[in-house]
Amino acid sequence: MGRPPLPIGTHGKIRTIEESPGSFRARCLYRDFDGRTYEVARFGSTATKAEIRLKEAIRDWVAPVDAKQEVTSESGLTEVGRKWLLELEKDAEKNYKSWGTIDTYRNRFETIVVPAVGELRMREVDNPKVGVPAFDRLCRRVRDESSISSAKTVRAILSGLSAFAVRHGALDANPVREIGRLESKKAKHQRAKPRALTADEAIDLLSKLDTDQAAIAEDLPDLARLFLATGERTGEGLAAHWPDFDEERRLLVMAGNVIRAKGRGKVLNRGKTLNADRDIPLPDWCVAMLVQRRATAKNLDGPIFPSSTGTVREASNVRNRAWRPFVARAGYEWVTFRTFRKTVATLLDDAGLTARQIADILGHAHPSMTQDVYMGRGTASRRGADALGSTLRPNQ
Repeated sequence: MGRPPLPIGTHGKIRTIEESPGSFRARCLYRDFDGRTYEVARFGSTATKAEIRLKEAIRDWVAPVDAKQEVTSESGLTEVGRKWLLELEKDAEKNYKSWGTIDTYRNRFETIVVPAVGELRMREVDNPKVGVPAFDRLCRRVRDESSISSAKTVRAILSGLSAFAVRHGALDANPVREIGRLESKKAKHQRAKPRALTADEAIDLLSKLDTDQAAIAEDLPDLARLFLATGERTGEGLAAHWPDFDEERRLLVMAGNVIRAKGRGKVLNRGKTLNADRDIPLPDWCVAMLVQRRATAKNLDGPIFPSSTGTVREASNVRNRAWRPFVARAGYEWVTFRTFRKTVATLLDDAGLTARQIADILGHAHPSMTQDVYMGRGTASRRGADALGSTLRPNQ
């Protein structure tokens, strides 16, 4: 008769050995509530610390999804970072994360983090005299040589992979919590002050769009009007489909953002934040434009601004092949699609809307983002559409 299994939620005898000078490994068998028995192991600088960490790991036990995800104190930072990115990809497949963010993280990780600290082991990162100073120096160097935004991205990557290591028992605590604050005033490249179109400039730009044959052929006049009416991100406007337009309620439902993700091609991202999925009230002149446009649409289930083949247009192609040549001809080289977003924020601010109301229209989770980046909650105010309706009229 075989040995009876461990009772559910209990562990067997803990055994501790010294694997190398100053590195102890404690291990035992643990029977999870799924009925399976797992071998659990943790490291420490002493036998007691290793045993304490093992008991904490059992207390907070989460069954591993994939044996390949095993992370120990001997794992290298590069290995841990890549496993963390794979975890983010799984979240992105479930629409919990943005593919665009993951691409940014992967790029900064491979080009900045790995060359600088990729050779460190988790036990070395766990040493407060090694991990914290190394991470702090890296973030400050990126700030001084590049920009505050790049430095904050690198810090987010270091924090994410460290948290991943903590969950797997390879780190006691996240060392990024201990690094110094990143002061933006010391950054080499300062964030550009938001520049928006004035109402007169917006009207002049629209008039030039309406008389530029190349711009008309690229379907830019109506697209620019949509951006000026909604403040949508480029990918959001291009991803809008006809079922998203509610003529009766004068609304456009923003439910996605078309991006290009590495290794996946063109994908529909479900939004950067919960606020990104929102109803946007439309000024009457935009409603009239969409109604007129819908009357000649070939596919009422397809995108409002389709490509020549009827699919969703790609933002980079629209920007590089159509928009930039136009603004060069029109004398508005400084105007990008993001300028329209800043213009909407500024015009609404001038009209007296609160930062919270403007943030809801733009899809920002925090009004501070709207105020800091775009100005020169679940329900959006009609005042925004009315303000845009009175400022930019249908025939302009």
